[in-house]
Amino acid sequence: MTRDAPGSGRGSVRARLKDRKERTVSSTRWLERQLNDPYVHAAKAKGYRSRAAFKIIELDGKFRFFKKGARVLDLGAAPGGWSQIALDRVGAAGKVVAMDILAMEPIDGATVLQADMLDAATPPLLIAALGGPADVVLTDMAAPTTGHRATDHLRTTALLEAALDMADAVLRPGGTFVGKAFQGGAASELLQRLKKSFATVKHVKPPASRAGSVELYLVAQGFRGGDPHPSTSSG
Repeated sequence: MTRDAPGSGRGSVRARLKDRKERTVSSTRWLERQLNDPYVHAAKAKGYRSRAAFKIIELDGKFRFFKKGARVLDLGAAPGGWSQIALDRVGAAGKVVAMDILAMEPIDGATVLQADMLDAATPPLLIAALGGPADVVLTDMAAPTTGHRATDHLRTTALLEAALDMADAVLRPGGTFVGKAFQGGAASELLQRLKKSFATVKHVKPPASRAGSVELYLVAQGFRGGDPHPSTSSG
């Protein structure tokens, strides 16, 4: 598991933007952070679509939820960094379905679907694309931030709950759910729901999460739900 920032070192020189005339303070800070982020540079070097790829690498390194031949559903997948890692981990015998409400670029080896997670017709569509119930359901979705922490927490928790509804519909018994929460973790009611539905539930902040970020990840393993699709369940 990646413990240290790729390419990190105390002797590195921080890059600064020379021309700031037409940029806001926030955009300038964001650009400087990107320029000086070793995970951004490592993602580009490895061909990952986002630095978030390292978060799922680190989470899988700790919890080992990706298995060869597994079926993986990535909700809100754009731009596709998590799907890329899932493809690599499950191998040619596995299946990865990347779903987003917005159009996204194809990912070689994955099935990319544009669909609404809240549409009742979506779960059977996803199960058909996977070829059976999912072994792992992932979501790195977060609502656009407002700057008001309580509001941002509530909005992201709502997305997490919607993703969990989908996981309930498509996960096989024993499966894993990985989703983004904000500092403070899942709301108590949602956390109790997770604990009833899964054998273990952990809050984790992977090393690739920026130090100043309020994001956490929930890793729920050992799904207790009944298999609604016995004829197509993975072996």
